[in-house]
Amino acid sequence: MECNHDCSSCASASCGERKEEQKKEGAKFVKKVIAVVSGKGGVGKSLVSALTAGALGKKGAKVAVLDADVTGPSMGKVFGVTAKAYSDGNMIVPAVTKGGAKLISVNMMLANEDDPVIWRGPLIANMVQQFWTDVNWGEVDYMVVDMPPGTGDVPLTVFQSLPVDGIIIVTSPQELVSMIVAKALKMASMMDVPVLGVVENMSYFECDGCGKRHYIYGESKAEEVCKKYGVKLLARLPIDPGLAKLCDEGRIEDAECKELAPAVEAVVKAKKRKRA
Repeated sequence: MECNHDCSSCASASCGERKEEQKKEGAKFVKKVIAVVSGKGGVGKSLVSALTAGALGKKGAKVAVLDADVTGPSMGKVFGVTAKAYSDGNMIVPAVTKGGAKLISVNMMLANEDDPVIWRGPLIANMVQQFWTDVNWGEVDYMVVDMPPGTGDVPLTVFQSLPVDGIIIVTSPQELVSMIVAKALKMASMMDVPVLGVVENMSYFECDGCGKRHYIYGESKAEEVCKKYGVKLLARLPIDPGLAKLCDEGRIEDAECKELAPAVEAVVKAKKRKRA
C-alpha cells in the first residue's frame, strides 16, 4: 500500500519509517534507561536488575524491565509473571508485575517457558531491538535493562539502539574480577556510555548466630579494582538465601536489600543523556 507518510493514521507495524517513529516516541516517554551488565555469567546480574527495579518502584517511580538476556531469560520468573505477550493491533503490550512494573521477556512469547531459544546472534539482537521499538511502554521513569553476560551482539545492539543513560557493572569477589570489570568498562567507553559504578554480589556471608562475616569466595578486591579503573564501588551484597527464595517464588518485589541503596541512588541521580 502506498505510504502517505502520516504515521499517526497508519496501522502498519512493519513499515521502516513507522519503526523509526516509534523508536523516537519510546525515547520520548521512557525518561531514563539503565543497563545492568556483567563480563561473565553467574555473578547475579539478573538479581541486581530485579532488586534495582523493585527498589525504584517502591520509591513511587514508574518502572519498566526489559529482559535482554534472550537465551537465558529470568525476569518473568523472578517477578512471578506468567502472562503471555499479546498485540493491541499495532504494538506489543508488556506484562505488569504485582508491584506495577512493566515487563517484557522472550519467555512471554514462547509456547512453554522452558523451550530453548536456539537462535543465531543477529536474530537475538533483532528481538532485543524490537523490545524497544515494538512494545507499548507508555510513560516510564526508569527502564532497567537486564543484559546478557559478555560483550557480544546483544550488548552492542542495546548500546547502539537504546538511549542508555548509564550502566551498572555486576561482579563477584573472585580473582578474575579485575579482567571482567576491565572488559565491561572498555566496552562502555568504546560505546560512549556512562558507568554509574560497580556492584559486587556474593561478597560475603553473615552468620545469623555470631554476626561474623565469612568471605566464602575470598576477600573482596572490589575496592582496589574500582580505584584502579576510576569507578565507584556502589555496593557489596551478601549471600542471602532469603533473596534466592524470593526469586524462586516470583516475589522479588517483596525483597528489602538495604545494601543496594547506594546503587539505586546512583540510578536516581544519573544524568539523562541528550537523545536524537
